[in-house]
Amino acid sequence: MFGDTPLVMVEDDETLAVVCRELALQPVIGVDTESDSFHHYQEKVCLVQLSGPDADYIVDPLKLSGVDPLRELLQDPAVRKVLHGADYDVVCLKRDFDIHLRNVFDTMIAAQFLAFPRIGLADLIHHFFGVKLDKRYQRHDWSERPLLDDHLQYARGDTHWLLALAEVLEHKLSAAGRLRAAREECAVLEKREWTGRVAHPAEFLKLKGAGTLDAEALRVLRALWTYRDDQARLADRPAFKVIPGEVLVQVAQRRPREMDELAECIRASSPLFRRHGPALVAAVKAGLADERPLPEPPPREVEDRPGRGRKQRNEQLMAALKNWRNGIVEREGMNPVVVANNQLLKEIATHAPATREALAAIDGIRAWQVETWGEQLLALVQRDQGRQAAPTRKSRRRRRRRQDDAAE
Repeated sequence: MFGDTPLVMVEDDETLAVVCRELALQPVIGVDTESDSFHHYQEKVCLVQLSGPDADYIVDPLKLSGVDPLRELLQDPAVRKVLHGADYDVVCLKRDFDIHLRNVFDTMIAAQFLAFPRIGLADLIHHFFGVKLDKRYQRHDWSERPLLDDHLQYARGDTHWLLALAEVLEHKLSAAGRLRAAREECAVLEKREWTGRVAHPAEFLKLKGAGTLDAEALRVLRALWTYRDDQARLADRPAFKVIPGEVLVQVAQRRPREMDELAECIRASSPLFRRHGPALVAAVKAGLADERPLPEPPPREVEDRPGRGRKQRNEQLMAALKNWRNGIVEREGMNPVVVANNQLLKEIATHAPATREALAAIDGIRAWQVETWGEQLLALVQRDQGRQAAPTRKSRRRRRRRQDDAAE
């Protein structure tokens, strides 16, 4: 599958320094990471794969004393880094190694701009190169050592084809007139930050179903959440693998004070019941006795609360904006999310910009969107404002009635 391309393992500091110096001379390299998010309480990057024109490299950060040469390479704006679905890699490298990727080209973003029906890496590699990647190790625990040959071949497959894939997609983007737009999206991607596990007092409120619970049940849920989190940390396992979130919500809803009552929520013969049953009942009692006030949920960004009339007008403009987007999708074969996602359309509908400058100031809009569709969007807003300003037959009757009453 990989021909004569050598695979270089980087498992010591000296090799890392040499490899990074060599790759720094290349104009473009492929990059990917493997983490252990499905297996441990606090996930971490376990491998960093790199590909140059002549070799593939697998960096094992678990065996290194530091990654300074890698940081210097990946932050060098003179070297373009090709990744696929780079969101996760960008935030994980920042979180674990304080590496801020620069000059990123994301082949998934490119595929979205080109409206490919299937944009997974394996799909694109098969489409262009006729090679089928083995994806059975997607959820492998990459912190396990030693790494078997199958693991290494899987890992290198995620970067080996990236340089050729990027070259093909970049050519197609250029021919379609969408290359600059894709590059702008990639530049925005570089600014992503980690938003995963955080110590927030209201974290338990994010559990699916928590919004249906009353105040007493929420206090119980907080105690159950705390117990599960402690157990997950001790076991070094993801919390959802210790006790599923839906079980916590169900127990909080019923609030069992005895083991036989808990058995109505959790099957008594299950390992979960045997392992955690007494502790869950104790957590329920602790939650019921907890008089601390409940935390406020994380604040939602709301610019203002429009009245009924304004809300209706926003919805009318939103509908018009969606119709406009759907027309572009049909005519130009673009992915709807690439044209403008729903959040951006909502921002435009809320602010109803009247000028190009006001449109460019909308949160989340890109320069390429303003340049490509600015006039169309402003025309839509203007047309909607004109409909709002035009008096309806009913409003004209009301106005005449008030004038007649005043005349009497």
